[in-house]
Amino acid sequence: MSADAAGRDAVLDARIRVDRGGFALDAQLRVAAGETLAVMGPSGAGKSTLLGAIAGFTPLTAGTVQLGGRTVQDAAGVDVPPRERGVILLGQRARLFPHLSARDNIAFGMRAHGVRRADAGMRADAWLERVGLPGFGARRPARLSGGQQQRVALARALAVSPRVLLLDEPLTSLDPATADGIRSLLRDELAATGTTAVLATHDAADARALADRLIVLEHGGVTAEGAPDAVLGEPATPFIAAVASTLPGTDGSWQARVESAETSADGIRAHARTADGDLVELILPAGSPVTSGSTISIRPPAS
Repeated sequence: MSADAAGRDAVLDARIRVDRGGFALDAQLRVAAGETLAVMGPSGAGKSTLLGAIAGFTPLTAGTVQLGGRTVQDAAGVDVPPRERGVILLGQRARLFPHLSARDNIAFGMRAHGVRRADAGMRADAWLERVGLPGFGARRPARLSGGQQQRVALARALAVSPRVLLLDEPLTSLDPATADGIRSLLRDELAATGTTAVLATHDAADARALADRLIVLEHGGVTAEGAPDAVLGEPATPFIAAVASTLPGTDGSWQARVESAETSADGIRAHARTADGDLVELILPAGSPVTSGSTISIRPPAS
């Protein structure tokens, strides 16, 4: 299926209720064909559960998941297998086949869709060019860096023209410079292919750079929805305010990029590097949504 053909029927419409132990996710979303929706929320809010339900890995307690107007899962027993939905989930780990080369990893999905070996190989080489890895086709994953593996994984996902691409914090495990490169690649390729996408992220920079719309999940429910700048510019909850404060300012604010963060008796102890290259240690309130790759910004008070 071509990207254009996939895009025409790639509207995602979902009403998802999942009860699991003491946790309940209750969320509704609609993603237009070719649109990218970002989902943000604190740890445990239900982001991965939401993506798992759309992909077909998490059973519904109630609700329905529809793709192109067709119900692919509901609580009454409809459950189209994940491989037949045309939905691909890309997470923090690339999960490449270790025994296959980069070229064969990308070609694998196309071969499964009936593309001839020679054609799949040529298309895989073209995708390696697109993701900035020309000449890397013969390398196995062990000879690729984390960022290179994620580029190959993205190429493998997009090469089969998925109806919906689900991205579960794909930049979290990468260093800041590599994450910036993958973010730019994602933005360009999602636009070029017209792929419908749902991006779960903890980073406001991801939402602003990649998404057409943003929803915020807290305690299993949606607390805000709209254009990223609108949601982050007028925070409706303390969590959104904390996330928005990590965005780089344009008013002379002090900024630093978090390299590591850990919980301590004092709160969250973050080690961050400024634009000048200085490494600083900051103690933040417990529960602050700060992880490796976040940007901390301190703005001067309004005059």
